[in-house]
Amino acid sequence: MSNVFEKYESGVRSYCRSFPTVFEKAQGSILTDAQGKEYIDFFSGAGGVNYGHNNPYIINKMTEYLASGGVIHSLDMYTVKKEEFISYFQENILKPKGFDYKIQFAGPTGTNAVEAALKLARKYTGRTNVFAFMGAFHGMTMGSLALTTDQSSRDAAGLPLIGVTHIPAPYMFENLDTIEYMDTIITDDHSGVEKPAAIILESVQADGGIYAFDVDWLKALRALCDKHDILLILDDIQAGCGRSGNFFSFERAGIIPDIVTVSKSIGGVGMPMALVLYKPELDIWSPGEHTGTFRGNQLSMVAAKAALEVFVNDNIAEKTEHSQMVMEKYLKENILIIDERISVRGIGLIWGVDLSKLGGDELTRKVMQNCFEKGLVMERVGRNNAVMKLMPPLVIEDDLLIKGLDILKEVLVDLLK
Repeated sequence: MSNVFEKYESGVRSYCRSFPTVFEKAQGSILTDAQGKEYIDFFSGAGGVNYGHNNPYIINKMTEYLASGGVIHSLDMYTVKKEEFISYFQENILKPKGFDYKIQFAGPTGTNAVEAALKLARKYTGRTNVFAFMGAFHGMTMGSLALTTDQSSRDAAGLPLIGVTHIPAPYMFENLDTIEYMDTIITDDHSGVEKPAAIILESVQADGGIYAFDVDWLKALRALCDKHDILLILDDIQAGCGRSGNFFSFERAGIIPDIVTVSKSIGGVGMPMALVLYKPELDIWSPGEHTGTFRGNQLSMVAAKAALEVFVNDNIAEKTEHSQMVMEKYLKENILIIDERISVRGIGLIWGVDLSKLGGDELTRKVMQNCFEKGLVMERVGRNNAVMKLMPPLVIEDDLLIKGLDILKEVLVDLLK
């Protein structure tokens, strides 16, 4: 491997340390390095390529546009491709689901969408506090980082992280009713907790360890927000765009958040893009009050519309439902039997193999490294990095899915024998 990276690239680099090779090509669910070795991808660019690497339909639309001489950089000016994206998104995704949302194009990262959502909620309500949940990951900029609970990420802030009250996630304590707990601290004049402008959550905590929140709990949270005039912000940056089965991860609960943040796979093939969706009455921004040079990149607009077409026309929701059944069946029949201390959980095509009772960080690091050597890319998440995160592209073929799971099984059996 070239020493250019070690010599010149910042020490902040991360994923390359877990997957130490130089990648050159990618197609569908396969990554290929410069030596021609292929790897099955159970990582999907941290959720940025739900529809597969270099999806042919999306890439074709992008190359056609590049060859046409169309505008690439336009800030937030009106363009043909922005109009086409907005119209398709409204008519084929939002309206059929009964969602009436304005669309804000934030800076092209998930954390910028979260920052915009926080600013809007505080501006609209006039309140400053926000409730977030333990186990959450919402981004690495200061407002988003204040919501995030991973200690190593928080330690790098350099300043106090304020304006957030962290609530135990509903899976953390068997006998704690977290909805009642929030209701109590909101109404108790001796709780010492300010009424929040908003409650923000991922309905599927990914980096927290793969926890899909219960449908009844999500409905109760919506009711709690309505009761106290609190905005509900749903961060669907990683679990959205079909990852949970439906386009939005919260659809299964039949709730309508006040604000939704979307990024990662909204850009189709990894093109940078981020959206904030919110109910029309919340649209109280003054012009330019939240801005950014690269919001609304036109090539991302092209890729995003094409990705939505793939989701609709290729029946990605049905494909994901099928793959979920394949994944769940395999995990229960082949992984759980390896050791009774292993547990699995997930939804759609985001699953976790929890090894916390078998050693946590030390073991999962070996699992990740050994899987990589055998041609499988996957990361670790959760407390003490104790959960192996299985997140292949939604378009993965059954045989590749099984082949990747076979590698995981082989590694676990070898390490635990």
